[in-house]
Amino acid sequence: MNFETLVEHISTIQCTLQAQAAHAVNLALTSRNWLMGCYIVEFEQNGEDRAAYGEQLLKKLEKRLNIKGLNERRFREFRRLYLIYPQLKQPITQYITSQIQNSLSTEFIEPIRQLSSAESIINIRRTPSAELTNNPKWIIPADKLFNKLTYSNLILIATIDNPIKRAFYEMETIRGCWSYKELERQITSLYYERSGLSQNKEALSALVQQQAILLQPKDVINTPVTLEFLGLNERALVTENDLEQSILDNLQRFLLEMGHGFCFEARQKRILIDEDYFFTDLVFYHRILKCHVIVELKIDKFRHEYASQLNMYLNYFKAEIMQPDDNPPIGILLCTEKGDTLVKYATAGLDPNIFVQKYMIELPSEEEIKKFISSSNY
Repeated sequence: MNFETLVEHISTIQCTLQAQAAHAVNLALTSRNWLMGCYIVEFEQNGEDRAAYGEQLLKKLEKRLNIKGLNERRFREFRRLYLIYPQLKQPITQYITSQIQNSLSTEFIEPIRQLSSAESIINIRRTPSAELTNNPKWIIPADKLFNKLTYSNLILIATIDNPIKRAFYEMETIRGCWSYKELERQITSLYYERSGLSQNKEALSALVQQQAILLQPKDVINTPVTLEFLGLNERALVTENDLEQSILDNLQRFLLEMGHGFCFEARQKRILIDEDYFFTDLVFYHRILKCHVIVELKIDKFRHEYASQLNMYLNYFKAEIMQPDDNPPIGILLCTEKGDTLVKYATAGLDPNIFVQKYMIELPSEEEIKKFISSSNY
């Protein structure tokens, strides 16, 4: 063994076991969520006291459990996963049994094996259409779905009502090893519909797969639902380059030093809208104005979509955060450059409490520049 061989071996070990660790976490996550969905459906269908909970079941379940990441919205996701993919019962049962049979008694394992025995009671959306049945190659085996698709991808595909369309994205996601973002991009860009119109479907598929961003281990781990599952800090969700990090640090100190009622509340505050997470850079509460102040920092010149994004945050705070005795929130958008005319047109009709300002990054002194140049090797 020489040094280059050593480097190659260590690199291979790192990549292989990192991918294996991410895969193991994903299998556990999918199993947990599918099983929870299964228990929820079973209770809704056969629970002895189900009538006492009715439509409030998931909300009451969230309140009673009081576990981070297990909320009403998640429970709906889990239920949908089970209803759309009942065939995952076998691979998940095998996985659970193989993983925990040495640590848990059969009193836990046996009920899992018996769950979902009466599949006829489940939502009709599970049933393959005649077109699927007549084309067996479109029906992906359950163990392949379980092992090849991440939970995030499964739950995204499960939102599609058309079983043919679901099968299409299952197949293409497995073939291309797509990340959640890539799958989402293909769905929103109507890849399925474009494929139906295309004269050369194989060429289109090859082009899409060639341009697709492949799934990486970090894509499996660094998702909101996985972080909640593992109990990791939400801060791990945030990725910023060094420049933005430095600017935010200094901006935060600057606003805190301003005083006059600014109370720091959150940095990179995560908000959930529909199925997507967004992050507001800085959130303050002004105790004199009695309102929230949302600060968005951009490391480039003003663009019209920035105003729309900030307007969305303000509307969210009005609907979800603002208290009855609060005033409407204020939004401050800081950019490196701004054109007054573009700002005028972009903000017309939006919330009047949006303010766009320009900031300057402190440049090094002339002496520092000279020192840097003289010490550089060409």
